[in-house]
Amino acid sequence: MKITRNTSGNTTTLALQGRLDTVTSTQLANELSVIFEGGAVNLVFDFSVLEYISSAGLRVLLIAQKKVNALETEMKIIGANEAVKEIFDITGFSGIIKIN
Repeated sequence: MKITRNTSGNTTTLALQGRLDTVTSTQLANELSVIFEGGAVNLVFDFSVLEYISSAGLRVLLIAQKKVNALETEMKIIGANEAVKEIFDITGFSGIIKIN
């Protein structure tokens, strides 16, 4: 998986390319740890070219959402394809995480 980070003001956008699964979820978790060390930040996940997300990837996103809630900032997902959106719907995550 490839992660591209772009920061503008207090918003950080992470564009994920490839598969967010058991093998790559640690990579995203580490990236988020670095971001949160900088303090309160709004997060945008760009899933335009994300092919697949597993339960391990969902877990990392849930932890990020809880952190964002505690910091009273915002988090959203943009550009998710229909297959990824369906995973969020089936698991109920679409009610927890804002998906545009």
